[in-house]
Amino acid sequence: MNPPIELQVREVLASQPVQDGALLPLLHAIQERLGHVPPEAVPVLAEYLNLSRAEVHGVVSYYHFFRTTPPGRHVVQVCRAEACQARGAESLMAHAEKALGCAVHATRADGAVTLEPVYCLGLCASSPAIQIDDKLHARMTPARFDQLTKGLL
Repeated sequence: MNPPIELQVREVLASQPVQDGALLPLLHAIQERLGHVPPEAVPVLAEYLNLSRAEVHGVVSYYHFFRTTPPGRHVVQVCRAEACQARGAESLMAHAEKALGCAVHATRADGAVTLEPVYCLGLCASSPAIQIDDKLHARMTPARFDQLTKGLL
């Protein structure tokens, strides 16, 4: 059984060096540890950094990268930056929603997959690109997408 979320957040805070502008690095560390930034982390982080809860919540909600709910067992990200859009990312995202059976920014009911947009995976020259868990895939087609994701469901 995992320790309570507040204890896990405090462990993350204790393991990080104190520095100016620490909010984003700490949010990344919390998400890396817990898989998301739970609402319970906001007041703990605000108190630690002497910020208001609104300031911390504002940063968490502004950046698409931060999740406030646990992700599925696998995370599929489809790049929607300009180069990928020019090469069919929008139709690829529509295909992904249908193939995976979940909407963008959502997790399948069975918890198998979370589908997220991202805004540049750094593979512009070989777009469109996706990332499955932490592995990048370039020159994506619907057929290749199906092949890569068939074992995730």
